[in-house]
Amino acid sequence: MFERPHHGGNLGWAAEMAGCPAFSLLDFSASINPLGPPAAVLAAIESALPALHHYPDPQYVRLRQAIADYHHLPVDWILPGNGSAELLTLAGRTFAGLDCTYVVGPAFGDYGRSWRGAGAKLKTITWQVNQPWPWQKLRSLSEITDSITIQPQKRGLILNNPHNPSGTLLPREEILALLPHYQWVLLDEAFMDFLPPGEEQSLVSHLEEHPNLIILRSLTKFYRLPGLRLGYALGHPDILSQWQAWRDPWPVNVLAEAAAITCLEAEEFRQQVWQWLPPARTALQKDLASLPGLLPLASQANFLLVKTAIPAPELQQELLIKCQILIRDCLSFPELVQDFFRVAVRTVADNQKLTQALATVIATARS
Repeated sequence: MFERPHHGGNLGWAAEMAGCPAFSLLDFSASINPLGPPAAVLAAIESALPALHHYPDPQYVRLRQAIADYHHLPVDWILPGNGSAELLTLAGRTFAGLDCTYVVGPAFGDYGRSWRGAGAKLKTITWQVNQPWPWQKLRSLSEITDSITIQPQKRGLILNNPHNPSGTLLPREEILALLPHYQWVLLDEAFMDFLPPGEEQSLVSHLEEHPNLIILRSLTKFYRLPGLRLGYALGHPDILSQWQAWRDPWPVNVLAEAAAITCLEAEEFRQQVWQWLPPARTALQKDLASLPGLLPLASQANFLLVKTAIPAPELQQELLIKCQILIRDCLSFPELVQDFFRVAVRTVADNQKLTQALATVIATARS
């Protein structure tokens, strides 16, 4: 028996629920770019197969240089990792030295996993997803701290931008204004690639001015390579050297390394995604909003968070059993639970299948 998933993309559990093979499912639960992976990346993986006879370069010189060139940073400000999960585990150890770390919830569940595993204290600042972002609380924590105020040099902050699961894009200047209030700030930019350079709000260009800032990036979502497990951290060399000393050797395999280097060269593919996503997301949001009982929130990422009058687990089960379509319930987000579900933006044809299936399921539930 498969356990109920805490992340999207758990096709084993969903296939068991739907009574069909996993490959038969239409998966909207994992926010993965349907246009990828680029053909050049697949070719690079194939070309790297002979390298399986050898260990990876433990310093990842070529990969770190490629990432450094892409972001216009010194190479010693780069640390590749085995997906964001490994890097978050390392971050938890760093933040365990603080009195408390604050995170705005709802938030990605792996933050809690990593902090608990490191024995670090994590406190959630609850945010209502249809309300303004709690900037004032984050600047002045006297309202939310315990009886003894935690000094800036003893507290940390986790933010992700665009925010997961809402898709809200946080302004760069607002985040910059928070940095002096915390000893460490972890900024998860896993979905930032989905915005073109003129619209993104990344802090990568400000990184060298702020040694207390650590940025996490992912190559698996935008380039559709979640099975390769590839991400990287950007931060001051001192903290990244500490992370390198803590972890096991060779966390990135040679196929992932080859894929990553080629991904960073895929400018034509990036342009294609930036042209595809906004109209596809707008159309899906409009179609979902036309269904009774559904309210999709505005998003700047490749997914939509949807408020539902019918409990999300019920919708999820009906869609699986009757339509072999998987959506992401939000039971793992304590602030959302059964009142919301999340869906990835997929191709136009797939998005239409989703809205048609939802229309049928909702009509049956309301009859």
